[in-house]
Amino acid sequence: MSSQESAAHAAAAPLTQTVEKRTTGWVVIETLANYGIDTVFGIPGTHNLELYRPVGQLGIRPVTTRHEQGAGYGSDGWSLQTGKPGVVITTSGPGLLNALSSAGTAYCESRPMIIIAPGPSRGAEFADVGTLHETKDQLGAAAAIVEWGRRAQTAEEAVEAIHDAFELFATGRPRPVYLEVPLDLLEEETQIGEAALAARDFAAPAAPDAGQIADAARRLVAAKDPVILAGGGSRHAAAELRAVAEKLGAPVVSTLNAKGVLDERHPLALGSNLRLAAVRNRARDADVLLIVGSKLGEAELWVDRLDARGDVIRVDLLESQIQKNQAVSLGIVADSRAALAALAAELDSAHADHEPLDSAAGVAASVEAALAEAAEMSPSNTALASAIARVLPEDAIVSTDSSQIGYAGLLNVLVAQQPNSTPYMATYATLGYGLPAALGSRIGAPDRPSFVVIGDGALMFSLQEFITVVEQRLDVTVIVVDNGGYAEIKQNEADAGIAPVGVDLVQPNWPALAAAFGGTGVEATTEAELAAAVRDAVANGGLQLIHIRQDAFELGAGAGERA
Repeated sequence: MSSQESAAHAAAAPLTQTVEKRTTGWVVIETLANYGIDTVFGIPGTHNLELYRPVGQLGIRPVTTRHEQGAGYGSDGWSLQTGKPGVVITTSGPGLLNALSSAGTAYCESRPMIIIAPGPSRGAEFADVGTLHETKDQLGAAAAIVEWGRRAQTAEEAVEAIHDAFELFATGRPRPVYLEVPLDLLEEETQIGEAALAARDFAAPAAPDAGQIADAARRLVAAKDPVILAGGGSRHAAAELRAVAEKLGAPVVSTLNAKGVLDERHPLALGSNLRLAAVRNRARDADVLLIVGSKLGEAELWVDRLDARGDVIRVDLLESQIQKNQAVSLGIVADSRAALAALAAELDSAHADHEPLDSAAGVAASVEAALAEAAEMSPSNTALASAIARVLPEDAIVSTDSSQIGYAGLLNVLVAQQPNSTPYMATYATLGYGLPAALGSRIGAPDRPSFVVIGDGALMFSLQEFITVVEQRLDVTVIVVDNGGYAEIKQNEADAGIAPVGVDLVQPNWPALAAAFGGTGVEATTEAELAAAVRDAVANGGLQLIHIRQDAFELGAGAGERA
């Protein structure tokens, strides 16, 4: 954490004040604090003041973004680094509705998030009398997006909803939840006791069936070409996944949500290249495929279905996921960490004499073929992304967006050493994610450099968060790749026989824009300039922007190499 970031954190936590009113809003936030939440994202508003009243005394850092969507994505970046649910506080009506894109993202990507907002006072629901922020059915709008939405009628119900959210995150599939507190209840004083606010211990997630684990071990040991496919549900089980892979000598391919769950420098790592046929076919053609925590959606596959040809074993927390998008012969309903740990132990005890397969050469060949495929699919983005990847700090967190430079470039070539190093949203594929996710990641992991690599069109969706970076005194570097607008949609129009319409966009003076927000902006036209700009950005801190005009950037030798 830089000195200016430390100062910002201190400034965000005022001296302890005397409790003036112990309202329902207060006890909701205190319950969050008891679960270790020390940062909340949102925007104070006329109706949510009681949710902000206690943050200083409770030692919680409020991060005020300049749009509620940015609050949601900032909380997601923070959550990925801390392992805690992101917390978003909005005002009623437009504030909540602005945050729902981030809720949709968290739902699709199975990430924990708590959104809290005031609602109409009790008895005023559906009144249609023109009150401030009046919304026809605010709860219904949110509940249609999140895992569950609740409207509390008492302080006890509001606190219980927070406990239920943490129970979901501890024992089930992590997805966003929404708590609505009626305005009159939010401001109402309560005598609820401290014991009711204390963090609870929850039962461990489902343990694996011992017989199924033994069966899985037998199948995997007998396999001649086993492959492990790791999804987002395996991100908390990196050590256990590696142990199983090494005991079998089995290659590991990950989805983008699990990128880095096996260090991509590892000789068994096929990378997050499931979308590329050279690697996807390795999984499809395996004689035994072990799927861990993935729904195998088409957004991760880039085809309708994987259609695995061999024996399929699947580990998932939910029974409902076992046969989703892929028929399996053995389904193990369990937490992935527990299942993989049990599988590793079974391999050690019942198959101690098994020699791991020597898969390294085949893995290297598959990775090389995948990179060649990526370069053929999108030559310019692959080459430029490779140049960017080569100069990024090894321990950087690199957020990206639904930009070609991300999904058609950087995510294919960047080597991730640990999970959650590349905040992204493969399924929801929204614009406006990258910058707030990067600032949230920096707050959650202040000792790692935070970058966002993003297209010019996507950056315009969250440009206002430049000032949040400056105000929070964060060190965040934005590499904006300017291809003149919405290049992919322009190509889609051409493919459909439509003349370009609405896709060639006027560009600002990007470096000057960064400077206007209080940051530093530079142009990079060569790899040498890019490398120098990255070094300076890390050294100088604060908001840093590096502008690259894609059509004018001069690539040096080795542009297609894996970074």
